[in-house]
Amino acid sequence: MTAGDIAALIAAGVFAVLVGLLAVPLLKFGRVLDEASSAIRRLSDDVTPLIEEATTTISESNKQLARVDAITSDVAETTGNVRALVSLVAASIGGPLMKIAAFSTGVRLAVRGSRAAAKK
Repeated sequence: MTAGDIAALIAAGVFAVLVGLLAVPLLKFGRVLDEASSAIRRLSDDVTPLIEEATTTISESNKQLARVDAITSDVAETTGNVRALVSLVAASIGGPLMKIAAFSTGVRLAVRGSRAAAKK
């Protein structure tokens, strides 16, 4: 065996030790990747029902909002009708009531005046 062969054997041994030392972190990194993929799989399995429930909740909320919108438009229409009715009543009854009130006040003052004149 020559010196070159011994050097080659030493280099091969050092290379084998180096490969062995590098294999340990690679194996650990492989385990980390396996754990990460299983965690992602579990998360996906847990999140999917939550997303489906959220979708159902949002669609039900949209239905309720549509109902509230219909109720709001009906209330706005009713308010407009009541406003028109009040304006009509005020215009048709308000004027004559004011005239009756003025007339009754005038009659009352006249009666008071005639009573005061009769007492003198």
